[in-house]
Amino acid sequence: MPSSADNFSCMNATWEKVLAELRKRMSEHTFTAWFEPLGFLGIENSVLRISIPHRFFADWIAPRYSSEILSLACNFFSLPIERIEWVVAQEKVQEHQEKGPLPPSFESVTSPGWISSTTEGVLRRLTPKSRASDPRTPELPFTHPTTHSESARLEEATQLAARYRLHPRYRFENFVVGLSNQLAHAAALAASERPGKRYNPLFIYAKVGLGKTHLINAIGHHIRDRDPCARVIYTSAERFTSEFISALQQRRIDEFRARYRSRCDVLIVDDVQFLAGREQTQEEFFHTFNALYHADKQIVLTSDLPPHQIQALEERLVSRFQWGIAADIQPPELDTRMAILKKKAELEGIALSEEVAFYIAERVQSNIRELEGTLLRLAMQADLQKRPIDLALADFVLNPRNKEEKERGEPSIDALIAAVASHFGLRRDELIGESRHRGVAIPRMVGMYLARSELHLSYGEIGKSFGGRDHSTVLNACRRIAGLLEQGNPQIQLAINAIRSTLFPDKSPSASQGES
Repeated sequence: MPSSADNFSCMNATWEKVLAELRKRMSEHTFTAWFEPLGFLGIENSVLRISIPHRFFADWIAPRYSSEILSLACNFFSLPIERIEWVVAQEKVQEHQEKGPLPPSFESVTSPGWISSTTEGVLRRLTPKSRASDPRTPELPFTHPTTHSESARLEEATQLAARYRLHPRYRFENFVVGLSNQLAHAAALAASERPGKRYNPLFIYAKVGLGKTHLINAIGHHIRDRDPCARVIYTSAERFTSEFISALQQRRIDEFRARYRSRCDVLIVDDVQFLAGREQTQEEFFHTFNALYHADKQIVLTSDLPPHQIQALEERLVSRFQWGIAADIQPPELDTRMAILKKKAELEGIALSEEVAFYIAERVQSNIRELEGTLLRLAMQADLQKRPIDLALADFVLNPRNKEEKERGEPSIDALIAAVASHFGLRRDELIGESRHRGVAIPRMVGMYLARSELHLSYGEIGKSFGGRDHSTVLNACRRIAGLLEQGNPQIQLAINAIRSTLFPDKSPSASQGES
């Protein structure tokens, strides 16, 4: 008789088949970002239990894919499954608790440890305690005060849209979602679908150029698309301060307050860290925040730091900024950078091959603005030279010193391969061949590492030179050798120093501290 462990293993294998089928029905990018982190927990009483790293996964997946998941699960498991139960992974709960308590205005979701979703994909929302309601109450569309006629509100919304203009291209449709930003994206989408009812305030923080401004513009567009009468104010902390000072000087403070408090449905403020140290402006913003929050109006804020790390910001503002949810955006990983490049190229009408996109994404890692700027610079150079965008042009634009180095007689990849083969007593065809014997594999990895650290070639270029291997093989080789160097492996260190001195006689041998 099979054990319970064997039974679970069998069911888990069936769940993998469900995931495999889902993978065929969506883009690889969407599957990697949202479905790979899911875990199968079991099926009990016609309920499929799935673990998720964070509640945002249920927010995003449930409305879009619940019915599809249930249909596939019923077919593959041959069981009647009526609904899905989303379970927040315990380690994430513990991590959140270590960082501090949940904001006081929200009920904790960590005590039960899971969130449930019906077959229709409607996630039970987190309700502020002060406004708790029957969870069975149907969700109503976003409503506004009735003190103004609909035509007057539409006119006000149009005037605000003209004065506080949203960037026309910054929409959810062209925001590339990856592991680095998926939580912020999910929170932004949820807040824009039910303004003032969920994740209020929404605080998004990240370093410069990682997509904060894109997301908050997308929120404004999404809300106005759903309700043209929604009075959305998109501004920066600097502009808010400037308008406040101007209103004081011109004795028009009542008009200023009416615009930002009673005649505003959604307030979006970029770079809120610039309020720091401005006591009078902070006082005004504090009362504006309170007025909007208690009227159930959506507040969206961005900063380059989380609220508690903003210096010279009043404690009462820090506290309020943490009432809703704070989501960060990290620098994008390689796959996301490539997706961003392709999306930008599509929007700009630039012909960009997979090879060139990989080359750029591999080298430009700091932020999205630099990534997109590099693409536009490359397109401009291609236009000036009347040539297509290829690897040679990308190398010229990204590494302007390469040409000078080649003219000075810098070694080629072929010279490097010859030097590595000579040092280890191998033939060239052995070094780049298929053999996985340790006596060949280690020298091959050393060669790949030196091609990366000394010649600064891309993983794709190195793999091509070493027998047509893919970039992941080269990446793993570089990491393996870098790790051995960090551990102080004497044989690897001596080999690299010897080969380096052969190739670069003018350079003194020194241990590399890791992959460049």
